Amino acid sequence: MQEQTPDTVLEQPPAAAEPEAAAQQPAADTQQPAEAAAPAKEEAPAQPAEPAAVTVVDIRFRNNAKSYYFDPAGLTLQAGAHVIIDTARGDEFGLCAAGNHPVKPRELVLPLRRVLRVATQQDERANAENQEKEKKAFEICQQKIAAHGLEMQLVSAECAFDGSKLLFFFTADGRVDFRELVKDLASVFRTRIELRQIGVRDKAKMVGGLGVCGRPFCCKEFLDDFQPVSIKMAKTQNLSLNPTKISGTCGRLMCCLKYEQEAYEDLIKTAPKMESFVDTPDGRGTVVEVNLLRQSVRVRMEDHPETIGSYKNTDIYILRSGKARKNDPPIPRDFAPISSKVLA
Repeated sequence: MQEQTPDTVLEQPPAAAEPEAAAQQPAADTQQPAEAAAPAKEEAPAQPAEPAAVTVVDIRFRNNAKSYYFDPAGLTLQAGAHVIIDTARGDEFGLCAAGNHPVKPRELVLPLRRVLRVATQQDERANAENQEKEKKAFEICQQKIAAHGLEMQLVSAECAFDGSKLLFFFTADGRVDFRELVKDLASVFRTRIELRQIGVRDKAKMVGGLGVCGRPFCCKEFLDDFQPVSIKMAKTQNLSLNPTKISGTCGRLMCCLKYEQEAYEDLIKTAPKMESFVDTPDGRGTVVEVNLLRQSVRVRMEDHPETIGSYKNTDIYILRSGKARKNDPPIPRDFAPISSKVLA
């Protein structure tokens, strides 16, 4: 139950106060009907005050692009600081991506995990030792995978900050029975072993690299989550449908197809369709090419089919949208709202 504040209690009108006040003021002339007391003005119900903003810090794990909110627990942190944080997997080493800043409570997933402390020199040494341990574990795991003849590709190895667990990420075309591999690795490292299968997009995000544009992978640099991308986006943007040209290094459609999709959809709303019949300052004709970005079209003239002119979308009038159908009525020859004015 939400606790009422003193202000909320004072704003509630006392129900018993009004009848007593009316009883103390009798009518002056009892023979005349007493005037009806004016109804008390109803006060608008008090709007619940918006909860106060919560101070948080953004933390990233192992150069991951995605940040998570944590409770600074009274600490004042700056971007770039190394911290030890409380997670579901225990204490972890993290990087502060953004210092203390307020966030609305509705943007949080409660309860918030806490920042335990700023990383000490001992924590830094432990993290460096874990990174060395991860490199050695990666090499040994690859050897064990080859020895067991498993069809899986190892992506990375991660060691818990307290050294209680080794986590291996891999990709595979199907399900892999790695139970014997886990037993073999546990006998070598004498710690808890976990293997997780991930997708090719997750692999690209973890490993990183350069895209066809020459820049680092978006998923590695700044994308928090993978957005759905479809071949329809490539069609809308008039891109080549050759898979090698619109696919990323991971083999899936490039994430950047999503960036300009909304802009293209807005431009399509104001552009004529292909094979539309339009009127231009030079006469009527059929649209043979649409340039969405330039907001222009190329039109093959009705009276001179060998002539093709270029016009802005604002300089034409659409007489028929899209390709003509069998049941469409013919367009009168004298119906030319733009060219008739120019010729006149």
